[in-house]
Amino acid sequence: MADRARDAPDGGPSGASAERAGDGADPWETIDRLHAWLDADRAHGGREGLLLRFLKLSEEVGEVAQAVIGATGQNPRKGVSHTWDDVRSELCDVVITAMVALRSLAPDAREVFTARLASVADRSLGGPSTPVQGADFRRTDR
Repeated sequence: MADRARDAPDGGPSGASAERAGDGADPWETIDRLHAWLDADRAHGGREGLLLRFLKLSEEVGEVAQAVIGATGQNPRKGVSHTWDDVRSELCDVVITAMVALRSLAPDAREVFTARLASVADRSLGGPSTPVQGADFRRTDR
């Protein structure tokens, strides 16, 4: 197990979850169902409920940190307590939680996400971008 902590975390999904991931299902349909399920049984509504849903992201990010510490054996008292598969799972939980939070804020979450992803890709990868207030933020150091 200690070798796992030193090895590069390069594995992909495996087993039944990998088979389901390749079934062509639209993740936003699942996010819509998760959003409806959470809304049907929530303890807090309105603004408070929305803020608590955003706060859930911090909890999930903390679980990523815990898994990384466990996978690298950084805690001498616990040693290697997690695997890189645990880290991957926790990262997926962060993404899912963020998607549900976005859906909670924007009924058109799919379109909001797609537009933002395109904007970040254009800005980061040096593609065509729309100037903001006349400024050109494309990288010029290439």
